Amino acid sequence: METKKLSFEEEIRLFMEALKQSRIEAEARMKIIEEQLGTSSKEAEARMKKVEEQLGGIGNNNGYFAEEFFYNSVKKGGMNFFGEKYDRIMKNITGLVKPDEYDIVMVNGKSACIIETKYKANEKHIEQVMKKAETFRYNFKEYKDHTLYLGLASMAFYKELEEECKRNGIAIIKQVGDAIVVNYEHLKEY
Repeated sequence: METKKLSFEEEIRLFMEALKQSRIEAEARMKIIEEQLGTSSKEAEARMKKVEEQLGGIGNNNGYFAEEFFYNSVKKGGMNFFGEKYDRIMKNITGLVKPDEYDIVMVNGKSACIIETKYKANEKHIEQVMKKAETFRYNFKEYKDHTLYLGLASMAFYKELEEECKRNGIAIIKQVGDAIVVNYEHLKEY
């Protein structure tokens, strides 16, 4: 068999056709990969959103659990706190003048007590608790002359958090088994 020798121009033309065919095949493969990645990316994004929703739900449930636990414990304990007997306990009240929410509020004729509840408190929550003293007086003028006490209730405390509460005169309210323990020796009037 005799092979025909191609001219330089013919070789270039065949090479260019092969190159063009390779480019078409590469683009087709690339399109398939992009489609697969796009689908994978969209699926991953949808899964991530679902996980975020579930985690948010868990966090909300934990917060609700902590609020219920401390509210029921305080109420069951006869609302004797900080050496005083309180006549009324309120849960999740909202102030409208200076928007704020108060997890647990107890009042009597001369004092009011605001307890912020957290499932797992940390030091940034102390500033939130102290801000509640300011907003409470604006939102509930009927208690403006009451002595105001603050407490932070959490299912778990750590040493630095307790020390920071003590420095700021905030009562420490924590879970111990089925009961709560209240440390208010350092309590400050707000």
